[in-house]
Amino acid sequence: MSRRLPPLNAVRVFEAAARLESFTAAAEELFVTHGAVSRQVAQLESWLGHDLFERRGRRVVLTALGRSYLSEVSAALDRLALATAEQLKASRQQVIRVNAPTTFALRWLLPQLSGFQLTHPSIEVRLNTSDEPIDRVREPFDVAIRGGEQKPAGYVVTEFLTEVRLPVCSPKVLQAHPIHEVSDLAQHTLLHTATYPELWAQWLAACGNPQLSAQSLQLDHFYLTLQAAIDGLGIAMGPTALVALDVKEGRLVFPFEGPSLPAWRYGCYVHNARREEPAIAAFVDWLREVGARFSAT
Repeated sequence: MSRRLPPLNAVRVFEAAARLESFTAAAEELFVTHGAVSRQVAQLESWLGHDLFERRGRRVVLTALGRSYLSEVSAALDRLALATAEQLKASRQQVIRVNAPTTFALRWLLPQLSGFQLTHPSIEVRLNTSDEPIDRVREPFDVAIRGGEQKPAGYVVTEFLTEVRLPVCSPKVLQAHPIHEVSDLAQHTLLHTATYPELWAQWLAACGNPQLSAQSLQLDHFYLTLQAAIDGLGIAMGPTALVALDVKEGRLVFPFEGPSLPAWRYGCYVHNARREEPAIAAFVDWLREVGARFSAT
């Protein structure tokens, strides 16, 4: 059903004049002349077929019909202004969907993400986690983060973070049983992750002590292994970037300075057609900036 609407500009002028009870004040608010206000009100009155104001010399006073109309018009204009503000807010708010491995998201990305939000308040980041290869991810994404090299067709990769692996544990573990050399690990529990079963064997071989025997505890996810280390259950092989915040805040320490094992080189993947989009480019630049600080330390 079609709506029969009055001239909307005239309605806007009428609302200002009626609310302010003055054609002159309405003209100042709307940045038009007194004559323009008078003409718009007269146009609306003609369209409606009755007067909205009584003219009393230089003064104008609302009629009973004018007061009734003002009440409805003001409410309608308020709703229109609110709906418009919401639309403008939605158009200014940009959303980027980021897909990242679970442990990386928990241990590195989320603790840093507030920095991006502070510097880019108009960009909303929506995070999903997955360890699937990029070309098998079902959820739509704008930026994918992965450790290790992948070559999905049509994507450009930007490397932003490198790390190595070192033994890491809670300070209270060292207080209970100090570690001065590799053989002291025999008094401790070595934490293993099911998806990386050879890490401790590789590290001990690099130390020249491959036959060392120690108690073991295996967990099925790497983030559980790191949490077990924080809780003092044993010593984990920790990727330096993913435990950097815990080391900085004293929850974890490195009992050895080396040797280290190679770990992931993290990259962000963006489809070629979207690499120049401002929100995506800003997020990639931020990853490179923050990642460079972690890689350097």
